[in-house]
Amino acid sequence: MGFETEFNSVCKFKSAQELYELLEYGRGKMVKSGFRVYPTGQKVIAYTPENDAIAIVKIVASIAEINFQGEEVTQVEMELVRKLTEEESRVQTDLAFEMFFGEQA
Repeated sequence: MGFETEFNSVCKFKSAQELYELLEYGRGKMVKSGFRVYPTGQKVIAYTPENDAIAIVKIVASIAEINFQGEEVTQVEMELVRKLTEEESRVQTDLAFEMFFGEQA
């Protein structure tokens, strides 16, 4: 058992529904497997399940727990700061592919 740190504070949604709620209502949450540390109060880039940068969000809560099924999970609550422009999205997506989502050396 241990905590995994989300370096550079990348919030990648695995669920299209969680992302939709954030974009539609301005607030949302995502659930990640394992214990992870997200920096509460920090603004970060949110990515779609397809690894496309889509928005700037502010982390308002990060709760790591063992759920009723005995699984380690982390719930991250966030507020939408703003959606990215097309150009910002393209640049952030390209950088994230090189830094996080591309092949590991």
